Amino acid sequence: MISQLQSPTSPEIIYPDSDGQPMADNTKQFRWIVTIKENLERLFRDRDDVFVAGDLLWYPVAGNNTLRQAPDAMVVFGRPKGDRGSYKQWEEAQMPPQVVFEILSPGNRMGKMARKFQFYQQYGVEEYYVYDPDDVELIGWLRAETALTIIEEMDGWVSPRLGIKFDLSQPELQIFYPDGSRFLTYVELAAQLEQEQARAEQERQRAEEEHQRAEAERQRADELERQLQAYRDRFGDLSQ
Repeated sequence: MISQLQSPTSPEIIYPDSDGQPMADNTKQFRWIVTIKENLERLFRDRDDVFVAGDLLWYPVAGNNTLRQAPDAMVVFGRPKGDRGSYKQWEEAQMPPQVVFEILSPGNRMGKMARKFQFYQQYGVEEYYVYDPDDVELIGWLRAETALTIIEEMDGWVSPRLGIKFDLSQPELQIFYPDGSRFLTYVELAAQLEQEQARAEQERQRAEEEHQRAEAERQRADELERQLQAYRDRFGDLSQ
């Protein structure tokens, strides 16, 4: 007989990996999301303790699968790289994303953006950046104690966490790595890779040609030595 005091089994809570919303509303927004996310991946490619993601659902509180956001790009210091269906904070040593990016599109509404800001402020984001590619406007907030506070001047701003610099002096936002090189689009990265591969192939061919020339010189020297030895064998050493 089952005890009347036995509590029923709680139903398992499902945390969906998708919110059913598209990653982007248009090609410009999509290009910027990919550019920022991929360049951040490149920036921290040698650090195993930095996780970078794009359009990944973040659940900050266990037991609540409706409390969530999917930043266009986010960076988490102190968490390992690796694939995830979603970012469940309680499974990540309670570590929230420290840096979050959102790219605006014409479909964004003030109410939606206000809710995102409130969410990021409440759940521990340290740096929050919103870029409007249509108006070339970048807004940023930096955490001061318990609240995100507006960054007064974004042109020339250097992210404390990422070390990257934002430049609004051009017709389009420019972002620079700590070494001064510029964030590149996927197409630019592919073109750069092709150029580097072409240079490497040219260097390989030059090295191969140098090797072949050196081998030809060695063979000529060996042939001259063989001919000289044959002459000595026939006529003796005339240098004596």
